Amino acid sequence: MPCDPVTPNQYPIVKLTFTKHINKICKTSFFHLRNIAKIRPSLSLRAAEKLVHAFVSSRLDYCNALLIGIPGRSLQRLQHIQNSAARILMRVRKYDHITPVLQSLHWLPVHLRIEYKILLHTHHCLHGEAPTYLTELLTPHTTSRTRSGQSHRLCPPRTKLKTMGDRAFQAAAPRLWNALPDHLRAPQTEDVFKKGLKTFLFRKAYF
Repeated sequence: MPCDPVTPNQYPIVKLTFTKHINKICKTSFFHLRNIAKIRPSLSLRAAEKLVHAFVSSRLDYCNALLIGIPGRSLQRLQHIQNSAARILMRVRKYDHITPVLQSLHWLPVHLRIEYKILLHTHHCLHGEAPTYLTELLTPHTTSRTRSGQSHRLCPPRTKLKTMGDRAFQAAAPRLWNALPDHLRAPQTEDVFKKGLKTFLFRKAYF
């Protein structure tokens, strides 16, 4: 028997979001933060910071490159986790201004931690240290006339959807990479790049 033709809107449209993933991060992170808060008076700063990084920061950073361009509300929920971790670690009150605390800890805000990870992946791609399926997504900008400060750039692709297309690695990576100062885009070792990138993003966040 012939199959019935598929009519428009016969199947519901499924929207892929990170809502469940973020809910899980929040639930697990605050569970560990409550436990850390209970024993914080008995811990040194160094020991407490190790616990925070092991149980909370590691979750914020895990595969966080995928979170580029998520809605501001979702991003704020993740930032609230980091803010709470900083308050518990430094033993500051709930309503004290959090920015100086994050700065004293040398912690990048969540949205810049996401950018850091994407830019690190981009550096790996350009230096042959990333999987082929990622490297093939990036196209170096080549021209016979290169102005000062315009070298080592990437060609950004055209995207159709800002909500999805602009969030893809092949679109986000060139956009963030081209916004770096020329000395960071220049060829250099990973250790030198990571140090310079952290300094650049730290100044972007707090100065």
